[in-house]
Amino acid sequence: MMSEKKLAIAVDIGTTTIAASLVDRESCERRAFVGRRNPQGSFGADVVARLQAACAAPDNLQLLQRSLTSTVEEMVEELLRMAGTARKDVDTIALAGNPAMEHFLLGLPVASLAYPPFRPLFTSGKLLQSTSLGWKLELNGYLFPLPGGFVGGDLVAFLFGTLAETPQRPAHRPLAALYLDLGTNGEIALVTAEKIFATSAAAGPAFEGGNLACGMPALPGAIEKVEITGERLALATIGGQPPCGICGSAVIDTVSALLREGLIDASGRLLAPDEIASNLGTRVVEIGGTSAFVLYRDATRTVFLSQHDIRQVQLAKAAVRAGMEILLQRAGLRVDDIEKVVLTGSFGAVLSPEKLKNVGIFPENMVKIADFIREGALAGVERALCTPEGFTAADNLAKRIRVVPLSGTPAFERHFLEQMNFPKM
Repeated sequence: MMSEKKLAIAVDIGTTTIAASLVDRESCERRAFVGRRNPQGSFGADVVARLQAACAAPDNLQLLQRSLTSTVEEMVEELLRMAGTARKDVDTIALAGNPAMEHFLLGLPVASLAYPPFRPLFTSGKLLQSTSLGWKLELNGYLFPLPGGFVGGDLVAFLFGTLAETPQRPAHRPLAALYLDLGTNGEIALVTAEKIFATSAAAGPAFEGGNLACGMPALPGAIEKVEITGERLALATIGGQPPCGICGSAVIDTVSALLREGLIDASGRLLAPDEIASNLGTRVVEIGGTSAFVLYRDATRTVFLSQHDIRQVQLAKAAVRAGMEILLQRAGLRVDDIEKVVLTGSFGAVLSPEKLKNVGIFPENMVKIADFIREGALAGVERALCTPEGFTAADNLAKRIRVVPLSGTPAFERHFLEQMNFPKM
């Protein structure tokens, strides 16, 4: 399907954020990048809510499709404008997303994803024409394969972009590498010398700033870094703009810092001001009937992390850790057998492995072996566009993935409850 034209479009359709780039297939260099909120948020912050809405009324499915396809088309046009590129110079687009997003893009029925046995209507990669999506711009398209009901093309793309960089298997024992895409779905893959196990933990949108009182995607104006030194708090925002919300990286920063300073206890409770000896206690206030830690305040807005937000982080991290434990059990491995950890997600700033340990996402041994990749799924889509027979290779990779379901399994529920509390600092 690849043509002689060297420019192509790569898209990662995230539940909370959509990322797209214009890429040179010869050099694999990004010519332009754009990110936007997924417009389907009005139907719910997570995939389950959107699936339920689509099943409830055919009109909802059409609205979910139309909002998604029109947004991606607008992003493609924006990329061309940013790069000063003519439409005629681009003829290929590749897209990856979780199974729900790819079904919504095509306008396919989603009952098989919303109800048991939770299976997609297609598993191999799909070739398509962009005009079939209602676009004016005519492009040859490729949609990444879907290994399972909640393990999607975004995880395949993430693995495709990173597995080639995995070091050669050590002679003393098989390589075991863990790949985490901490989005709303919390997709996890465990790669051994012989097999790839994958699952999806329903982490919710907290890691991407969704479903939080002041949460937002990693877009301009989002607080992306939070540092607390003594009684001083320092913030950094994306684009250096005035703070208008908090994205995933700052959520992790804040919870980690509040745990370290003793403002959050292991159960996840935000202490009351009279329990806090330092002046940080003045930042704990009641907003909307619940305790909250104020990060920023001016004449027009207050940006804060609430007690409810902290609970959302707890639920998300417990789901991810429980999913990791299930994959290790399935592979017959222990945490200490993991030699490499690769993390991605739409967080904003690069996440510190130490802070991920502080909130309980990483155990101690993962801190020194963890790498963070920005836009890991998007980078994998780009790599497939730049690699001869890249789409075929992505299909072959997807066939190697063994999907491990978590829903309703006693072992997952046990691990989930065990991981609910934060580590004691």
